[in-house]
Amino acid sequence: MINSSKIVGKIALLLVALAFSFSTLAQDKTPIETRCSHETMKHRGVEREYYLYQPSGLDKGAPLVICLHGYTGSAAGGKVALMDVADRHGFAVCYPQGLRDPKGKTGWNVGYPPQEGMKTDDVDFVIKLVKHLQKEYGFSRENTFLTGMSNGGEMCYLFAQKSPDTFKAIASIAGLTLTNMMPLKYKKPIPFMEVHGTQDHTSEWTGDPFNEGGWGAYLAVPVSISHIVVANGCISETITALPRREGRNQVILHHFQNGKPAFKGGPAADVLLYEVIGGNHSWSDKDMDTCEAIWDFFSRYL
Repeated sequence: MINSSKIVGKIALLLVALAFSFSTLAQDKTPIETRCSHETMKHRGVEREYYLYQPSGLDKGAPLVICLHGYTGSAAGGKVALMDVADRHGFAVCYPQGLRDPKGKTGWNVGYPPQEGMKTDDVDFVIKLVKHLQKEYGFSRENTFLTGMSNGGEMCYLFAQKSPDTFKAIASIAGLTLTNMMPLKYKKPIPFMEVHGTQDHTSEWTGDPFNEGGWGAYLAVPVSISHIVVANGCISETITALPRREGRNQVILHHFQNGKPAFKGGPAADVLLYEVIGGNHSWSDKDMDTCEAIWDFFSRYL
């Protein structure tokens, strides 16, 4: 005779196990994976991935922000706080995925020694991605912006030099100007922002002229910024100590201004340097509201 109570009990245990399994799978996903759509796009014969976040009720023609991850990082591990800012201010965020270099590390091809032999043109990929997103989703063709951290920050400097018309404004976080970028120069004014810790021992504030860190030789952060200040024609600087968060690092804002217009009929192309005293290699968002500061800067050029 079949014991119905045992069968019911086994079914209940199975349902609990399945629920736990699905719950575990959901927990394994990052906030980017749960809140964004996962998309692909062909670029030069290679399937490239990206995650796209569109806040609920986003207007047609909304601004778009591209956010680039760091070396060995991933799009799925992108900056979540940027989506929260997008919810408040009404813009889309795209997190592209970098490819693996000859050492097997994911990232953007900026000319690091470990990337020697890498043929990927990531500047062209991002340009094509921007055009694809604008066409496919109806995002603004004028109000498109770029940010990135570390290796993504290096891409910010590359874009300011190689393709300044792609983005209205750019914000680098812990980024650098490698000496291999120096021959490119800055062709036109571009609004630019950098957030950088003075005790960043991955991307040294004081630079690395002899490639002691293995990333290739690069300029000191103030020197990198000075090149953009000169290209933008900024003739004045204001220095402001931001309100210090309890137990956190002091942030000093260097605002370079009164330069050339960012675009015809537009405002001057300002340069902002957030100097995080004692800050490390990070988004510095424990010391300041970095993502809100990024959008505040971008929104001046809408």
